[in-house]
Formats: sequence, structure tokens, C-alpha cells
Amino acid sequence: MAGRGRAWGTPVVGLCLLLAALTGCGGASGTDPVKAEVQRMLDRRAVALLHHDETAYDRTGGPAQYGRLRAVPLASWTYRLTGLRRRGATATADAELRYRVRGYDKAPVTADRTLTLGRTADGAWYVTADRPARKAGQQLWDQGTVMAARGAHSLVLGVGRSADELRGYVRLADRAVPAVSREWGTDWSRRVVVLVPDSLNGMAGLLGSPASSYRGIAAVTTGEAGGPDRAPADRVIVNPEAYAVLGDVGKQVVLTHETTHVATRAHTDAATPLWLSEGYADWTGYLGTGRTAAQAAPELARAVQDGHVPARLPADKDFAFSTDAVDLARAYEGGWLACRMIADRWGEARLGAFYRAVGAHGKRAGAVEDALKNVLGTTPETFTAQWQDYLRDRLG
Repeated sequence: MAGRGRAWGTPVVGLCLLLAALTGCGGASGTDPVKAEVQRMLDRRAVALLHHDETAYDRTGGPAQYGRLRAVPLASWTYRLTGLRRRGATATADAELRYRVRGYDKAPVTADRTLTLGRTADGAWYVTADRPARKAGQQLWDQGTVMAARGAHSLVLGVGRSADELRGYVRLADRAVPAVSREWGTDWSRRVVVLVPDSLNGMAGLLGSPASSYRGIAAVTTGEAGGPDRAPADRVIVNPEAYAVLGDVGKQVVLTHETTHVATRAHTDAATPLWLSEGYADWTGYLGTGRTAAQAAPELARAVQDGHVPARLPADKDFAFSTDAVDLARAYEGGWLACRMIADRWGEARLGAFYRAVGAHGKRAGAVEDALKNVLGTTPETFTAQWQDYLRDRLG
């Protein structure tokens, strides 16, 4: 998971040519004839799914997955067989699933899957179960039938949610995309995919992590960081339980924050500290809300008013979801106020240039220091002291 979420509440000659044209042929399966048989069956399954041919799909196994995926606008879907273990008339297959959502994904999302196979009396292989591989996260359709709601800039996919609820997410996401573009620019897809599972446990299943890691976290963004070719398919994943307790402004801030992560992903890499990536996402999220610094940073305000001004900018470890809720909130608030200070003192355009300059450095060592010097004309020591003064002035 490359993106982070905001702590709210408490604080991706012939038949083969045809398949390649439709799905991108599943790949070589070696010289083992059984593996080749299974791969061809998986290729047929993929074609049937993409063409909405339920009868052909059913010939390759049970239709449960087909029905759950019907509402998802798929542009591609392929399986590449990576392993096969036979036991008489049954087998277990390891496969790499690659798929793209039409109009949103520049490159396929990749997921490791484990498929249980059976064999008919005439020797044809078919799928009896298709599930996430061990240690792999679930896909939304693993949790139930997916419903979809489309907007001008967004696609919201949900399980166990009402149509009205999904349309509410669409309205928020459609406002978030142009808001982010106004500040960041238009050098990104300007589209966002939002996944809304039915519970916190559903969110954790999608992320392949314990639910306890995300309690109180309203949403996170997933995707590959580091360069435009490595940011193909971000997903904003919502925790419906934490999200539901937010007010209208809070809900919009969350969606705008996460959409900012989608927009900035190609310029976010190992060189980018979390105080900058999370702080910039919060800065964009809060624009136009009318929230004062003290209102949007209550935990840090309490600390400053008690005379405890932070000695340094938040470190990456301070943003761990396992961190104490108050300390986590202060980390987010400190990053946000650092970005707000840059916008106030040097201008909003310079804030965006600073973010890009840090990411362009390629490695952490020296990235912030060089960007401070070349973009803002200052040093880490002076910047930190200015930030501390800014906290006292805005929060004290």
C-alpha cells in the first residue's frame, strides 16, 4: 500500500491471437500439457467474462464470480498460470490475475489468486473456487455482488451499500477531482475509483491487514508510487464505519485528501516524507472549508497551548496506524500546518513545486534539504524554526 489514509474520528496462431486481442493472452505455461490445458481454460473463462457470456463462463466453472462482477466495467481480464498441483481428478492452481477497469486504469491491477479445479468425465478442467492467494488481499467481488455508481470524474464500487449511498460518494468524489486539479494541476488522470465495502472488516480484507490497523481511519489510498508508469491504478478504499460518523465537511475533506494522493502518486516516492505527502493531501482537503488552524488541528493546538511545541517535523514512524491516536493526529496536523505555512509564506504554486522537487530527487537523503534550498531558498534548520513559530502563532 503506497498511499496513506487520514486518521479521522479520534483524531492495483488463431485462438491465442484472438485471446490476445481480447484479453492479452495468459502467457506461456511451459511444455506440461496439463498446464497448457488449464491455461487455455482460464483464457476462455476470461473471454467469457469480458463478453458477458454467462453460458461460456459457466462451462469453465461456477458462475458465482461472474454474477458478482457484472456491474464492474472491465477493459481487460487475464489469468497467468504460475503453478499447478494435481491430485487425481482435482488440482490447485496458482495464478496471477491482471485486470483493468475501463476508463480508469492505465495499466492492469495485479492480484495473486488460488484456484481449485475439478475435471469432467471427458477430461475437461473447470474452476470450482477462485480465492485470494495466501497473504494476498481480497478483491471487492470476493466479498459479495458489486454495485456501481458512475459520475463525471469518478466510479464508486460497493458491496452491501444502497444505490443512494453510492451516489453520495459519487457527488463527493466529483467535487474532489476538480478541486485537486485546481491546486495540483492537470498532469494526472483526473478520475478516481472509490471502493466501499460493507464494513471495517471488509476494508481490512481488501488491504490484507487486520481490522484493528484501520479502526478510526476513514479511508486509505492504494497504488504504486514513484513515476508516472508506476501509478496505473489507485483505489480509494473507504472504512464505512468511521466515514459514517463524519459530518458533511469531514466527508468531503476525506475524499479530497484521498483524491490528492491519486493525483500526486506519480511524484511521490521513497524521497517523499510522510509529513509532506499527508500534509499536502490535508492542505488540499481543507481548502475552502473555512476551518481555522485550531479547529482543524485540535490535538496539536492543545499541545502548543500547554507549551509543548514539537522539536521537529513529524517523522514517518509517527504516521504508523498503530501509533497512539492523539500522537497520530498530531503528526497529521503538523504535516498539514507545514504545508499550509509554505503556501502562506511562499505561495501555493511554490508548495506544488516543492512537492515535485522532493519526489524528483529519487532518494530520501538530501531530498528535502535540496528542495528547501532550490525551491524555497531556506535550510532545514530555518524551516523548522519558522514552522515552530507558525504553530505558536496559529495555535497558541
